[in-house]
Amino acid sequence: MKLSSRINSIKPSPTLAITVKANALQEEGRNIIGFGAGEPDFDTPLPIKIAAIKAIEEGFTKYTPVDGIVELKDAIIRKLHNDNHLNYNRSQIVVSCGAKHTLYNLCQVLFEEGDEVIIPSPYWVSYLDMTVLSGAKPVILKTTESQGFKLQPQQLEEAITKNTRAVIINCPSNPAGVVYTASELEALADVVFRKGVLVISDDVYEKIIYDSKAFTNIASLSEELKKMTVVVNGVSKAYSMTGWRIGYAAGPEEIISAVTKLQSQSTSNPTSVAQKAAVEALNGPQNSVTEMVEEFRKRRNTIVEMLNDTPGITCMLPRGAFYVFPDVSALFGKSYRGTVISNSSDFAAYLLDEANVAVVPGVDFGHDNHIRLSYATSLKNIEEGLKRIKNAAMKLL
Repeated sequence: MKLSSRINSIKPSPTLAITVKANALQEEGRNIIGFGAGEPDFDTPLPIKIAAIKAIEEGFTKYTPVDGIVELKDAIIRKLHNDNHLNYNRSQIVVSCGAKHTLYNLCQVLFEEGDEVIIPSPYWVSYLDMTVLSGAKPVILKTTESQGFKLQPQQLEEAITKNTRAVIINCPSNPAGVVYTASELEALADVVFRKGVLVISDDVYEKIIYDSKAFTNIASLSEELKKMTVVVNGVSKAYSMTGWRIGYAAGPEEIISAVTKLQSQSTSNPTSVAQKAAVEALNGPQNSVTEMVEEFRKRRNTIVEMLNDTPGITCMLPRGAFYVFPDVSALFGKSYRGTVISNSSDFAAYLLDEANVAVVPGVDFGHDNHIRLSYATSLKNIEEGLKRIKNAAMKLL
C-alpha cells in the first residue's frame, strides 16, 4: 500500500519510542531504569481528580464548544493575567488536546510551502516534524553549552530572511532546562519586532523553575510584542496531568479563530471531563505544584552531581523543567567488547544493553554530543541509575 509522502517525511517521536522499548524490556524481566519519559511521576492532585469525578457524576460527558468551555477559558485568562501580566479575552483563547496538539494546530494554520521557521537547537523533538508536516522548512540555529544553550540576538537576526514566518522559543526548555532572563528576552524581542517575525512561546514548563529564577514571557514585554506572539501552555507538566490532554493557546484573534476552525474538522472539542479537571487545576490550590518543584530540585541536584562525578561526562545545571542534557562526547571512540561508541545513539544503546538504563540520544534534539535524562523518577532510581551509568562508562576502553 502506498503511503503519502507527508507521513514518510517524518519519524516517530524518539522519546516515546525509548519509553515503549524500556517498558517492553521490563515486561521481559529486565530491571530497566528509565530516564526517557517526559512526564512527572507524581499523581494528579486529589482535588483535580475529584472535579473530574464530579463532572462524570453530573453527566458532563457530551460535546462542548470546539475551542473549550467558557469556565476553562476564563480560568486561563485569569492565570495569564495573574501569573504573566497578559490580558486576553475569550476570543483570543483556544483549548486543545494537549500543548502538543496546540503546537501542531498552529503549524497547520500559520505555515505553508516556502515558509521558514526558526528553531533553536537543542530543540524539543516534535518541533521539526510539525514544521515539516506543514510544508515549511525548519531553520535550525545551533546554540552551544558555553552560551548556556541560549539563542543569541545576532544569531537570530542573521538567520531571518524574507521567508521567515516565525521563531519558536521554549522556556524553560526541553531538553536543556534553559531559562531566559527578562533582559535576554528583551534583546531577542528587539530583533523580532524590527523584523516583523511571529513568536511561538512554548511555556509548558513555566511552573518548574529553580533557584529563585523568575519566568518571563516575551509577550509581556510590550503590547506590540503581545500582538506578535502566540503563547502556548497546558496543565500536563505543572499539575501532573499528562494523560488528561489539555493544552491551550492565547494570541491574536485571527490566529485563534483559524485554530478553532481547523480543530472543528479534526478533533472537535477537548475531552469534556478533562476540561472540568483543568478548571480546578488552574483555579484551585497550588501547593502541590510547589511541593513537586521542590522535590524536582532535590533530584536535579543529585543527578547533576552524580553525572559530573562520572568519567567522561559533564553536565550543565538546568534552571527549569525536569531534564539534564549531559555531554558524553569524551566517551566517543572508546569501545566495549569490540563495539565502538561513535555517537549519542551508540552510547544510549550501550547503556540499555549493558547497564539496563534507558536514555534518549542527543542527536534527536540536534546535539549528537549529548544525551537527555529525565529526572521525573524517584531519587532511589536516580541514584541506582547513575551508579550503573558510571560503571558502564568506566568499562569503556
